[in-house]
Amino acid sequence: MVNRIHPTAVIGEGVELGDDNVIGPFTVVVGPTRIGDGNWIGPHVTIGTPGEDRGREHPAAWESAPNGDPDHDGHGVVIGSRNRIREYVSVHQGTWRTTTIGDGGYFLRGSHIAHDCLVEDAVTVASNVITGGHCHIWSGANLGMGAILHQRVVIGPGAMVGMSSAVRKEVGAFTIAVGNPARVTGVNTVGLSRRGLDEAAIEALGPWLKGKAGLPEDGLADRLPGDLSTLVKAWDARPRDDH
Repeated sequence: MVNRIHPTAVIGEGVELGDDNVIGPFTVVVGPTRIGDGNWIGPHVTIGTPGEDRGREHPAAWESAPNGDPDHDGHGVVIGSRNRIREYVSVHQGTWRTTTIGDGGYFLRGSHIAHDCLVEDAVTVASNVITGGHCHIWSGANLGMGAILHQRVVIGPGAMVGMSSAVRKEVGAFTIAVGNPARVTGVNTVGLSRRGLDEAAIEALGPWLKGKAGLPEDGLADRLPGDLSTLVKAWDARPRDDH
């Protein structure tokens, strides 16, 4: 299907669009940026401007095409399909890797995805959430209104971060973190139950989710519903930062 782009929107050279995207009034998308299919991008959104780094080039990419040098243009933005990106959201170019957003996310008014962030599928980023550079937000995470993520923070799959929380360190898979600084207060049992886990399975996973034990040795991870099993194994195998 044809893209619907409002005549006041600015789509720079070096932007690749898929099909069936809606781009609203006064939105600016500059390259290098690649956007998939079926995204709803509202008014006054900004995608592809330079990362907020004093030492980086700040090209006027709405006036001229990228020159092919990542040190000048930025390392790109890639956005998947079926995302809803609301008013005044901003997504910045990467400074050493591509700033990436997956599929099926919901980015509420005024949220910000900083340079070099990796945001996986089905993430909810509420109004006025600010991410620092280089953050990694795993699939299904939910960031509450006004949450702030320090640079290089990792948010685990299915995790929930409470409103106005200041996150300075990793938030584990399917946990709930609140406060300033944010601290884990429990397990996201609602999120796990919605993925098909009963109380016994959630209880068995509890020590692992809280970082107090390894995965159960009875093969529970293999018996989880397909997508959840994949997430749990990937999270368990992630590189750890020992510092």
